[in-house]
Amino acid sequence: MSDAWRRFVATGDSVAPLVLRLALGVVMFAHGAQKVLGWWGGAGVAGTFEAFQQAWGIPPFLTVLTMAAEFGGGLLLIVGAFTRLAALAIGINMVVAVLVNHVQHGFFMDWYGVAGGHGFEYHLLAVGMALALLIQGGGRASVDRALEEREATRARPRVVAAAPPREPVGTAPGGYQAPR
Repeated sequence: MSDAWRRFVATGDSVAPLVLRLALGVVMFAHGAQKVLGWWGGAGVAGTFEAFQQAWGIPPFLTVLTMAAEFGGGLLLIVGAFTRLAALAIGINMVVAVLVNHVQHGFFMDWYGVAGGHGFEYHLLAVGMALALLIQGGGRASVDRALEEREATRARPRVVAAAPPREPVGTAPGGYQAPR
């Protein structure tokens, strides 16, 4: 395993990244499933392409990246595989969403329908969680941790215990030699 790969999957055994991964992963997966599968009232792939193009002029390849970050990145975070990559993709996705669609509506979510759209408070939380995962890695119960432990076991030199010295042939234990 290369040094770059080791750094990419390196993580501790802390529970905090596990909590962050699961919370962010479940939320992002759900949003991605709306876009990709049409679950929970979502538009599905065709509807998402159409909405992104009509509402914001977002080209199809960027829509695909959005769906991959939310759906695929959410799944990767849930299992803790390639945590840093998934967190980076989700973080970038959230920053772009703020710049394209949410900053003009202010900070707060529009619970009462008076601002004409939601602000960016939710996105700020997601970016903060993603940054923490970029720093910490996947933590406990992650595929990244399992890969790191497997590599550490492979890299560790094997210690073989030396066998005790053998008695010369014809010698009884304790050094007693039978007469010849």
